[in-house]
Amino acid sequence: MHLKGALHVHTTCSDGNLSIAETLRIYEGLGFDFVALTDHDYLLRPGCYDAVNDIKTDMIIFKGVELTVFEKGYVHVNEIEGDSEVMHIFNHPSELDLPVMKAIERIHAVNEKIRIDAVEVTSKGFRDQEFEIPELAFPKVATDDSHTRIGCGRAWIEMDCFKDKDKIIRAIKNNDFWNCYTEKK
Repeated sequence: MHLKGALHVHTTCSDGNLSIAETLRIYEGLGFDFVALTDHDYLLRPGCYDAVNDIKTDMIIFKGVELTVFEKGYVHVNEIEGDSEVMHIFNHPSELDLPVMKAIERIHAVNEKIRIDAVEVTSKGFRDQEFEIPELAFPKVATDDSHTRIGCGRAWIEMDCFKDKDKIIRAIKNNDFWNCYTEKK
């Protein structure tokens, strides 16, 4: 089955402008098959994701969190939960304002604390080709890091996979997907 998914989505559960229901309606309208809700750990209200249980959708909804990790400054790592699998994605390395090789060193240092399964090669949904290099030896994912309606659907991944949370996570960990982008305006 061909699947389209978003791995970095914010809602009013932290600093996003859209409710969970609004967010899911938009992504479903854009043809997405799965979405990972990844609101910020320090802003996430307890029980906020409980609303997911009341929303009717054919999409798979991953519950996650954007962790704030200290490693020579603060960095962000998405923790996305499947049914039994967990995945960690190092977020927006270009926003560290470091030379690429220094950013890669930072990613490896975080990997010593939290096993990194993939790294974003986007910033606010726009492609950062400087990180699409062999020296960054992790699967590289496109995400939109949406906080507003205009940010939804800028970048995503696609894969041929069964519609199952753990199978999707394993496909990403195995680099069995491809990245898709809209054009920067």
